[in-house]
Amino acid sequence: MQSFVVSARKYRPLQFEDVVGQSAITETLEQAIMNNQLAQALLFCGPRGVGKTTCARILARRINEEAGSTTEGDEDFAFNIFELDAASNNSVDDIRNLTDQVRFAPQVGKYKVYIIDEVHMLSTQAFNAFLKTLEEPPAHAIFILATTEKHKIIPTILSRCQIFDFKRISIKDIQQHLISIAKKEGVEYEEDALHLIAQKADGALRDALSVFDRMVTFTSGHLTLEKVAENLNILDYEYFFRITDAALNNDISDLLIQFNEILNKGFDGHLFINGLGSHFRDLLVAKIPKTADLLEVGEKTKAKYLEQSKSCDSKFLTDAIEICNMADLNYKSSRNARLTVEIALMQLGSLTAGADGLKKKI
Repeated sequence: MQSFVVSARKYRPLQFEDVVGQSAITETLEQAIMNNQLAQALLFCGPRGVGKTTCARILARRINEEAGSTTEGDEDFAFNIFELDAASNNSVDDIRNLTDQVRFAPQVGKYKVYIIDEVHMLSTQAFNAFLKTLEEPPAHAIFILATTEKHKIIPTILSRCQIFDFKRISIKDIQQHLISIAKKEGVEYEEDALHLIAQKADGALRDALSVFDRMVTFTSGHLTLEKVAENLNILDYEYFFRITDAALNNDISDLLIQFNEILNKGFDGHLFINGLGSHFRDLLVAKIPKTADLLEVGEKTKAKYLEQSKSCDSKFLTDAIEICNMADLNYKSSRNARLTVEIALMQLGSLTAGADGLKKKI
């Protein structure tokens, strides 16, 4: 059986132009290399899975390529790149071994590049042992430090580094990357399904690719919004559209029945009321042409929001958001959390009803 390679490794960028969502940083690094203005100590910081280590490896290769090395292929450049995982090599002795290596010039190429991942895991003594080398490195040495927790690095290290802050990758950028990979892999997909995966990743491309691999396996290569929402245990937008229709029709009994079905499927009531509040917010956003672009949903779902928003007036939506917000605040302190949500649903079902109409619907 052929071994499976996860997408995060298979499609790891090899050039700066292939890095997703970090154009400001990659362009700066490219210009620094071209103009020979690259600092000898760089700190890459930001959330997990946004391209810090990937950019460090690309930079390490590009430095020697630009230096005019006569070697061919990546194999020879690999001798000039040293990676240290500070999570498991965080002692003073590990850093001393590293600083001892730094003194020797490279046999191939012009620079030795030292990538220290999870640098915040170094002990205070290890940081102190590293200070002098970082402040006055040999001309052939370049240090690239990567961390997810910049605040844990001592100020004396920070002051010696050129700092690059990596941002969370936008949902749109992640979705577009997933679309390109799905096409290469021959995976059938709904764009809204990939959008949901991108939302779930919370700005981390590596997380998105891991979820994508799992969903491809689960759906046998046919990604649908319904299947992805089911597997990720996410409340499908359809639930909220139906709840809103029932509220507009003042159908309290239907609201309670739908909420019961949602609980029976294993969803948390707090998650539901939070999601419902966000749904009403999105409907309010969809009503106003200027703010419609703020909707972070797929195209098909966006069309549904635009359609349903026509049935809702602004007063209903603002009142509904307030009701959901109060239920959210009261949920944890309530002795009967389910009743808190049901009261909120009854209030939602009463917003557009007169006294006589309400009695009939109950």
